Amino acid sequence: MPYTSSVADNEQVLLDQILVQLQNERTVPIREDEAFELFAAEQALTARQVSQEEIADGVIGGSNDGAIDAVYVFVDGALLSEDSDVLQAGFSAVKYSSGINLELWLVQAKREVSFTETTIDKAASALARLLSLSENEADLLQLYSQGVVSRTGFFRKALKALATKHPKVTIHFVYATRGRAVGPNAINAKVEIKARNLEAQLADVISGAKGNVEFLGAAELWRRANAVPSYTTELTYQENATSGNSHVALVKLRDYRTFLTDEGGLLRRHIFDWNVRDYQGDVEVNREIRESLENPTGPEFWWLNNGVTIVCSKATAVGKTYCLDDVQVVNGLQSSHTIFNFLRAAPVDHPAFDRSVLVRILVTGDDLATRDRVIRATNRQTSVPAASLRATDDIQRDIEAYFLAHDWYYDRRKNFYRNNGRSAERIVSIPLLAQAVMAMGLSRPDNSRARPSSLLKRDEEYGRIFSKEIPVEIYLWLARAQKEVDSFLASESAEMDVADRTNYRFHLAMVATAKLMGCPVRSPKQLGRLATAGTSLSGVDLLAALAFVRHAYSEHKGRTGNPNDKIAKGPEFVQHLIGQLDDPADRDG
Repeated sequence: MPYTSSVADNEQVLLDQILVQLQNERTVPIREDEAFELFAAEQALTARQVSQEEIADGVIGGSNDGAIDAVYVFVDGALLSEDSDVLQAGFSAVKYSSGINLELWLVQAKREVSFTETTIDKAASALARLLSLSENEADLLQLYSQGVVSRTGFFRKALKALATKHPKVTIHFVYATRGRAVGPNAINAKVEIKARNLEAQLADVISGAKGNVEFLGAAELWRRANAVPSYTTELTYQENATSGNSHVALVKLRDYRTFLTDEGGLLRRHIFDWNVRDYQGDVEVNREIRESLENPTGPEFWWLNNGVTIVCSKATAVGKTYCLDDVQVVNGLQSSHTIFNFLRAAPVDHPAFDRSVLVRILVTGDDLATRDRVIRATNRQTSVPAASLRATDDIQRDIEAYFLAHDWYYDRRKNFYRNNGRSAERIVSIPLLAQAVMAMGLSRPDNSRARPSSLLKRDEEYGRIFSKEIPVEIYLWLARAQKEVDSFLASESAEMDVADRTNYRFHLAMVATAKLMGCPVRSPKQLGRLATAGTSLSGVDLLAALAFVRHAYSEHKGRTGNPNDKIAKGPEFVQHLIGQLDDPADRDG
């Protein structure tokens, strides 16, 4: 029998209160089931340090979802998105080391107060097809929603693309409810048996894979939601020198690897959030680092390597161990990745474990401006393109300061404001702002939809999106406008499922802005009068604008036969929309 109680558990009462508070923070409350799906997915991925926007992107619950409400795929701890390299045609796996980690996270969230066999049975049946490499995607779309097929497709594509690297595959199924997951009268024995069967099924997806089914009840969800993320890390050293409150230390590579490794054995990717560029893979400098590790008779590693620079807010030495608060590795990402990848595959008696790396520990307190200067200074010594120093650009700092003065939070540093307890409704990431500028300021919502993570990579596009010539108040207007569109699409009045919201959000934002302006927008600077006057999209009938976009989708789909996601990612549909907007007969929808 499912667990019931005449007196609600304290944890359930507290959990429900958190959910109410989160709804109250929203401009427009969303369906309670969807709110719970977002919340449960966030708690399921607590250890992965993903952003609120990334959580929302992965939620695909709705009809024909196969008892799966959210899907996330990670390669060596990095979350995959639509435009991730590994998902593109012609991808080469050369940058990845053998035995990389490929993780699939599947979340099912129900507001019920019990865990049922039916839910696990449905998920098992769906996953037998969705995770099969032999299934045809067109056939899957006849059975399941576009969202679940597309997101699980990330896993299928990544598994094929990385096959030559013999990935270590782990598939997690997280089942969350408001019930009890542990203790007396908790999970029914039949549900436990079905869960073990599902674990075995997931482990059979590929030889050597691991399957894991986890139950999150009210108590577990409440505890995770109230946990404060820790950026305190220990680093054991051999020798050190101190000047003022900063340090230089020689650190054995075995101890440095421990410093880099999280509780699950993966790289602590969040300590590299402030680095200026990502891991470059099998480039010459990384091959040289690896060769110096492989050679058992070579010189000391730190003689040949420039070392690592860490910034932190506080450093305390006890014995031969530093306790570091708010740690960020701001220079030495290539060395760190190469050391980590090499040592995790090396035998435990390999001589490289006893070699050393030089680590600089700079204590900057809470002074973000000083941290930015350190980042820029330490990276100028190497061949880092200026375009890689995005988050430390003056324009990025100006935007953050302007947002902050108006009680909005520009997350130059991923999850900085979230970890400081700010409302997710007022947090805007660099990628989201770039998408908003591209959609509303440059009338290219197809780029916003198809290339969410790569708008910042090309110098030319970055310069068009982020420019000192664009008044800073326009950026806040664009952020607010996109948030307003997203809130509207999530409301009951829009009658829009999650998958369609993803396809419509940037096109609707473009259309609504054009209707407010009276013409399509070709430059963000055109929005100056709206930003100065504080005009919001509330001046546009969003229901009418949505009907206009829906009709255009239907016309284009009838003409091309393409599904909505393919239409949304292509420039032809944008031109079709703009043509309709330019037609005086159609301008009012």
